[in-house]
Amino acid sequence: MSLLDWVTDPAILASLVTLTAMEIVLGIDNVIFISIIVARLPPHEGQRARQIGLALALIFRIALLSLIFVLIGLTAPLFTFLGHGYSIRDLILLAGGLFLIVKATREIHQDVEGPAHEAEPHPGVKFGATVAQIIVIDIVFSIDSIITAVGMAEYLAVMIAAVVLAVVVMYIASGAVSGFIERHPTARMLALSFLLMIGFALIADAAGFHIPRAYLYTAMAFSAGVEFLNVLARRNRDKRRAARQEAE
Repeated sequence: MSLLDWVTDPAILASLVTLTAMEIVLGIDNVIFISIIVARLPPHEGQRARQIGLALALIFRIALLSLIFVLIGLTAPLFTFLGHGYSIRDLILLAGGLFLIVKATREIHQDVEGPAHEAEPHPGVKFGATVAQIIVIDIVFSIDSIITAVGMAEYLAVMIAAVVLAVVVMYIASGAVSGFIERHPTARMLALSFLLMIGFALIADAAGFHIPRAYLYTAMAFSAGVEFLNVLARRNRDKRRAARQEAE
């Protein structure tokens, strides 16, 4: 397939655009997790961890696409429990969902109770441990998104191009998302709640109770819209308060 085919074939262009958009949407989970996990690192380490995390996400996705025959085997049931056949994919989603729930719960508890030592802004956070957690969740989200994507495009090159474009968009967006979450504590709590919801959805999916992603993303978009209005309202209140103080 030549470059001319990409430009002149409407079907190829349509599949590229559609698959890229889908990969971007499916990457929202990853962006939120990485934004949360790097927030407790110093700024320069957080930036590097974000770069490593998204680079690994790209590598995992391309590797899985190159091994489609292995990927298909991941969906074959290994054993049956309570009438549902569990495959390797289901076990990975189950482990990933539990990991997200535990991680989000611990982060929420620490935000509510406060760190043990206020003098140190990022107590006990290690760069290597952060990258390791990003790798774990990258694997989970990579398998889920690529299995969803397989069959939507006829050519492997189209799927790889869509994944590369999606990760580039995710990288651009992750910095803005991280900065917004860092500046607004309520947005961080909302993002952690999203991770809890995604974790429960992954566990449900592994158990055979599929929750359409559209429902999750609609709820997330609505909640994010409400939080954006709250941020604007707080900013306007602060401006009015500052103006009154200056007038007095």
